[in-house]
Amino acid sequence: MDTDKYIDLSVQLLRKLISIPSVSRDEKLAADHLEAFLREMGQKPVRRDNNILLHHHISDQLPTILFNSHIDTVKPVEGWTKDPYGAVLEDDIIYGLGSNDAGASLVCLLATYLHFSGQAELPFNIVFAATAEEEISGKNGVSSILEELGKIDLGIVGEPTQCNMAIAEKGLMVLDCLVSGKSAHAASGEGINAIYEAQVELDWFRNYSFKESSPWLGKVSMQVTQIEAGTQHNVVPDACRFVVDVRSNELYDNQSVYEIIKENLSCNVEARSFRLNPSSIPESHPLVQKGLEMGLEAYGSATLSDQSLMPFTTLKIGPGDSSRSHTADEYISIKELKQGISTYIQLLEGLQL
Repeated sequence: MDTDKYIDLSVQLLRKLISIPSVSRDEKLAADHLEAFLREMGQKPVRRDNNILLHHHISDQLPTILFNSHIDTVKPVEGWTKDPYGAVLEDDIIYGLGSNDAGASLVCLLATYLHFSGQAELPFNIVFAATAEEEISGKNGVSSILEELGKIDLGIVGEPTQCNMAIAEKGLMVLDCLVSGKSAHAASGEGINAIYEAQVELDWFRNYSFKESSPWLGKVSMQVTQIEAGTQHNVVPDACRFVVDVRSNELYDNQSVYEIIKENLSCNVEARSFRLNPSSIPESHPLVQKGLEMGLEAYGSATLSDQSLMPFTTLKIGPGDSSRSHTADEYISIKELKQGISTYIQLLEGLQL
């Protein structure tokens, strides 16, 4: 398979995107460049806020595959020894913020789109979507264009997975909990100490085990991550507030997990959102089977992506390594870009859905 003709284009685009700061909610300049880049190539991109779409539609009778990755990044962390926006190329390595997460997947999926959209006959339609606000699961990202995408039969979500197949992904739900007590002077021996009352609830979160365990993601996990109580040393606290980070497996949706938690607690529990649900694709799916035949590994992913917002079957896969994401001196290799393009094309070549 000849992927060399796409490498120079992918490296050029990736380095330019790295050089344009595109922290979540501030992706306009990166979206501007990507839109102009595509127009110069003779493509007809559709712009929706800071989301860029390409359509290769053959027939309403064919299934449609979505190629999706994101153009936004987190803010640079401390510890960079190189310019996060320098897009420095040293030997085979491109350094820069967003190079690994998820610029590499973005340019590889675009190369894959160009490869297939140049073919006269395909067994599927293709939509390419470069989207915003992934790092914050924002409402102006992929969720804002779902209706415009139309019916999607399969989504390929580009994230750094070492080109292995994340066939299940944990969901996220954040809970705000309130335990009430009764204030009094600390010396009086009276009142109801909300911190003591909260210990029962905290122990429940620490010890409860959900019944259903996933072969890919294990059990639903819950961690109390923040706690706040009291106003001064001599007042019995009448309120104890705490925050719980809940990671659901694909055997539960967030609403179901929330109902189970509510049934077992006496304190006030409010979910900030139910939007970020877990996702999975059956091991028997033709795309997964094709990947296994290619020698790709299937696994469950604990990290969240825009899969959580997609109401259709998705697979998360892309070049790079998740352990490099959000780190100083983030990088991707040109060898990995070649691997990404080759893997995507080989997975989809002749795929029948």
